[in-house]
Parts: sequence; C-alpha cells; structure tokens
Amino acid sequence: MYELLSDFIDYIEIEKGLSYNTIEAYRRDIYGFIDFCNESDINNITRLHISSFIMDLREKDIAPSSISRKVSALKSFFKWACANEYLTNNPISSIEPAKLPKHLPKVLSQNEINTILNNNLTIIERVIVELLYSCGLRVSELCNLKLNDINIKSKSIICFGKGSKERLIPFGDYALNIINEYLTERETIINTFSISTQLFLISDNGKQITRQDVYRIIHRLGELIHKEISPHTLRHTFATHLLENGADLRVVQELLGHSDVATTQLYTHISKKRLKDIYFSVNR
Repeated sequence: MYELLSDFIDYIEIEKGLSYNTIEAYRRDIYGFIDFCNESDINNITRLHISSFIMDLREKDIAPSSISRKVSALKSFFKWACANEYLTNNPISSIEPAKLPKHLPKVLSQNEINTILNNNLTIIERVIVELLYSCGLRVSELCNLKLNDINIKSKSIICFGKGSKERLIPFGDYALNIINEYLTERETIINTFSISTQLFLISDNGKQITRQDVYRIIHRLGELIHKEISPHTLRHTFATHLLENGADLRVVQELLGHSDVATTQLYTHISKKRLKDIYFSVNR
C-alpha cells in the first residue's frame, strides 16, 4: 500500500497540481491510516478498518475538522485506486462525512487592527501584518512571495494559491509605503549578509521567514489586544471588513481565491453577527 501511496502522491502533484502543503497533508493522513491498518494489500481494507480508524482518532481527541480532512484524503485515495483498477470495491463510499460544528471565524475590529499597527513594530512585522490584513493572503502565500510577484507601479500582487491558482490582488497607498520601507530594509540585509534570494520576506539575519515564524509573530502581536489570533484571523478580518464596507461578494471571492462562492458567503454571516453585536452593545 505504501507503493500505491507514492503513486497517488505523484498523481496529485503532477496531474492535479496541488500545492506542496496540501500534498504533504495528504501524505501524512493516508500514511497514518495505512500504518494504523497494518495491511499490505489494499483489497483487504474494509469499511471496518476505516470506522475503527475514525473511532481511534476521536478517542485521541483529534479535532473534528482534522478528522474530516483525513477522511477527505482517504476518499480521494480510494477513488483514485478504484479508477486505476487497484481496488475492486471502494470501502469508504458509504462512510458519511463528519458534521462539523458551525463556528464563525474570529474577526478583529478596525480599532484592534489599528492598535496592532500603531505599536512599536519592526518593519518586517509591519509588512507581515499589512499583507495578511490588506491583501487577505494565506500564510503560505505570504511566505512564498517572490520579489517579482509585487508590482510597485500598479500596486498589485500576483499570488499563487491552492492548486497553484493565480490571482491578482491590489493594495493601497498605506501598504505601498510599508512595502517600500521594507524593501529598503531588505536591501540592507541582503548586502550585510551577501546573500542572493528572490524571496520577498527575509528575516534580520538573512534567513527565509517560515510559516512558523509568522505564526509566532502574529500570536505575540495578539497579546497587544489581549486576544489569541493567528495569520488566518487577519485573512478573515480582511474579508469581513470588505463586505461591511459594501464590497461585492464575488469580488471578495476572487480576492480570497475561493473556488466556490459558498465558502465566501460565510463572511456575510459574520458581518450580520457583528452588526447585531454592535447594535445591542449600544442599545441596551
């Protein structure tokens, strides 16, 4: 089965063009299942194996969203195996997808964003916050930005999202000033350490800024407003603030890189809830 997994990974990388992070998530999830089953022949896998695997994950208090992702990865794997005649019967076809609790994402207010940006941030911290918030980038998209992805003249970013889908994101004068200030700092770092890289984001010591670095920075900045936040919180905030200020849902969908507008519609529910919260906080 491990050989089949290797072939499947080649398929989703070469033919489906999925992103590196998605491919690695598939690899880990399916490998974990194969390891759990301890079966060498895929045709020996039954519905009971899958049900037992899901039960084991629940007993380990794995988050429902993570279990749902693992089941989705297995569905893709077994569907591919059937299509390529490695498998005669699909053991997961009758497994119902887990129902996820409908929690609205955490969103910051404009005052909270201003509190973060008006603090004594380094220029690298400032450009990270600005691009996550004003452009709605995913953390992986931010870390993978190249210099030539940013067009200073047209004030826009070419971003490669999930499945390597390309989208164009505009930014305003405030972001432009921060980007220009950072580029000056970046040039100093490049010269100091005599390095050559096309990556947009580099740290003070000339190293690539990783996703983990960005998570640590944003988590620490959240302490300024006494909230636990992540890079995705700023992406949620970007979308919600756009809709609250009259942006068209389809435009927000395009800016976020969502393939399905139903995903973007979640933010209309956030906007309505926020308006109610504001109304009732004033009219008690």
